[in-house]
Amino acid sequence: MLRRLSDRQAFALLGVLLAVAMLASAGIGAFSFTPAEMARYAAQGLGWTPAADADALGRNVFLSLRLPRVLVSGLTGAVLGVSGTLMQGLFRNPIVEPGLAGTSAGAALGAAMVFVLGGATLSFAAPLGAVAVPLLAFAGGFAATMLVYRVSSSLGKVNVYTLLLAGIAVNAVCGAGTGILSYVARDPQARNITFWNLGTFTTADWPAAGLIALSFTACFAWSLRSARALDALMLGEDEAAYLGVDTRALVRRVIVANTVMVSAATAMVGVIAFVGLVVPHALRMLRSSNHAFLVPASALLGALLMEVVDVLARVAVPPAELPVGIITALAGAPVFLWILVRRQRLAGAGLDG
Repeated sequence: MLRRLSDRQAFALLGVLLAVAMLASAGIGAFSFTPAEMARYAAQGLGWTPAADADALGRNVFLSLRLPRVLVSGLTGAVLGVSGTLMQGLFRNPIVEPGLAGTSAGAALGAAMVFVLGGATLSFAAPLGAVAVPLLAFAGGFAATMLVYRVSSSLGKVNVYTLLLAGIAVNAVCGAGTGILSYVARDPQARNITFWNLGTFTTADWPAAGLIALSFTACFAWSLRSARALDALMLGEDEAAYLGVDTRALVRRVIVANTVMVSAATAMVGVIAFVGLVVPHALRMLRSSNHAFLVPASALLGALLMEVVDVLARVAVPPAELPVGIITALAGAPVFLWILVRRQRLAGAGLDG
C-alpha cells in the first residue's frame, strides 16, 4: 500500500493513524474520557475556559497523568523507531536494534547504578541531581554500543554473527551488573528495578516527556541531515569514503545520537525491546530503504505502534497493567526469528549478501 503513495502521502497517512491512536490512548484506561471531556479539560488547563470544580478530579487525572503518559509513550516509540533505523544503517544489517546492540542494556545498567548507589557511593552523581540518571544511562549505553561495534567490525565490514555474539555477551554482562544491583538493593529499589527492566509508562510525567522530547528533537534533526550519508554508508565504509563521506565521524555521530535518544528514553521508562527492530524492517519491506524516508517514517510508525501497545497494556489484565516490554517482546521475538530464517533462506539462494 505504501509503495503506491508519495513520501508526503505516506507521512500524512501515518500521521493521521498516529493522531487517532493518541486520541484513543488518551481516552482509554481506568479513567475513561470522551473526546468532549478531553477537549474541555485541555481548554481549562490552558486557561481558555474557567476551571469548574466538578471537573477537578477528571481534569487532574487527564492533565497530570494521562496526557504526559500519551506523550511519553509516543515519543519513546519514535525514539526506538529512529534508533533502529540508525543502528541498522550503521551496522548495515536489518536485524540490529538498540537491545541487540547493547545500547538498552548499557543504559539500564548506568541508570540502575544511580537508583541503587545514588550519591552515597557515586559521589560525583550527587551534584548532578535529576540529570544523574540520564547521564549515567548515556555513558553506559555509549560504552556498550561502541564495544559491540568495535568487536563486530573489521576492514570496513560488519560480521553479523560476530555482532550477535558480541551483543549477547555485552547484554549478559550488563544484565549481570543490573542483577547484582537488584540483589544488593533494598526491597522498594529492587521492585522498582524489576518493573523498570520490563518497561513501563506508569511513572510518566511532564519532566520525563520534556527530557525525551528534547533529546529526540535534536537527534532527529541530525538524522534527517545525515540521510544521504547513511545511504552511502550502507554500501560499506570504504565505498562511502570514496563518495566523500567522513565515515569515522559519521559512525561516531550515529552512535552518539542513538545513545542520547535511547538513554533518555530508557532512563525514564525502562527497557523496551524489539520496537527498533520491527519498525524500520517493516518500512523497508513495505516501501523503501532510503533514509530520507525511513527516518521520519520510523518516528511516526514507532510512535503509532507504542501508543497501541500502551493501550493493550492497560486493558489486557484489568485493573492491573501489563508491562509494555512484555508485549513488545511477545510480538517482536517471533518477528526477529522470522527475519533470521528469511535471511538464511535468501543467503542459501544466493540472493542476500
